[in-house]
Order: sequence, then structure tokens, then C-alpha cells
Amino acid sequence: MSKKRGLSLEEKREKMLQIFYESQDFFLLKELEKLGPRKGVITQSVKDVVQSLVDDDLVSKDKIGTSVYFWSLPSCAGNQLQNVYRKLESDVQSSERRLVELADQCNALKKGREESDEREEALSNPKKVEEKYNELKDGMAEYADNDPAAAFEAMKDAISVAHAAANRWTDNIFTLRQWCSNNFPEAKEQLEHMYQEVGITDDLDYLEMSTLGT
Repeated sequence: MSKKRGLSLEEKREKMLQIFYESQDFFLLKELEKLGPRKGVITQSVKDVVQSLVDDDLVSKDKIGTSVYFWSLPSCAGNQLQNVYRKLESDVQSSERRLVELADQCNALKKGREESDEREEALSNPKKVEEKYNELKDGMAEYADNDPAAAFEAMKDAISVAHAAANRWTDNIFTLRQWCSNNFPEAKEQLEHMYQEVGITDDLDYLEMSTLGT
């Protein structure tokens, strides 16, 4: 034979509130401890349950003389619900204002990033420089076979310039991304999406320049 399941805290609270609502009277704690078991709330739990109702403003508590009295009317619960409603309504309004602020920040981020020929050219420059660098590096093999000193040194200089330019563009991109992250942390997802659209991925890194021999 299974044991009878005990009441949950919420069920105990409901039972104690019934005592107040049905009588609409004032009670001492010892009186509530006697009435509680009639509703299924054991005496040892009555004090904590009543205190939780007081904490949530569902039961009023006041000291009269040397005695502490507890009471609650159905209207008390109605007032509490109104307070909760007003609090939730205020939270919704705050969230809506925050949403508008984030939308404004997102629009501000888009300014100056509209599609244009100049923007497309600026974004493609790092890739063009990298391609030029790789082209020059591959061409070194042909000069190395004949080993014309002057042409070889010129090629090394050209590669050095291309290498520096490529890493300078990479550094500019890293600096811009860090600035955006610091100033617009709320727009992290939008920024990451924009980076992906223009080809700036997590694989982006500085170019390493191989040691050139003679």
C-alpha cells in the first residue's frame, strides 16, 4: 500500500489562504497551527508557510500589544496581482525601449557600409595584394634558375612591399573588428554575419614571409 503524498509548498500556501478567506478573521500563530492540520498542513510547517505568504504580501502581519496577528482578505490577493501586473508591464516597456535602442545601434553600424564601387574595391584590396604576393613569390622560381642578381633583388623588394601591404591591410581589419566589438557588443551576431558576407573569416591571419636565399 503506497503512502499518501505530502502537499507541496504551493499547495500548503493555498490551504492556509483558504483558512483566511473562509473566515475573514484575525489569527494568532498558535491558532493557525491548530487550524492548519485540518486543511492537511502539518503543525510544524504552518509557521514557514504563513511567513512565505507574508513575504509575498498575500497575508498581512501586525503586532497588537504583545501579540502578533495575521489576516488576509480576498482583496489582498487582488492587490498583489495588480502589483505583479504593473511590474510585468513595466518590464515589457523597458524591453521594448531596449529593442529600439539596439535597432538604432544596428542602423548606425550600417551607415557608411552601403554597397558601392568604392566599398567593394576597398574590401577586395587585401585579397588582391595577397594574390599579387603569391604571384611574385611563384615567379621567383623562374629568376632563381637564371640567377640574374639585379632582377632577383628587385623581385625580393617587390615581395617585401607586397608582404608588408598585405599584413598592413590585415592589421587594419583586426583593428576595425576590435573597435566594433568594444563599442557595439550588443551587435556581435550582426557584425559576424557582415564579416562573413565580405569574406572576412576566422581563417584570416598575417602572411608569413619565407626566408629568401641567393
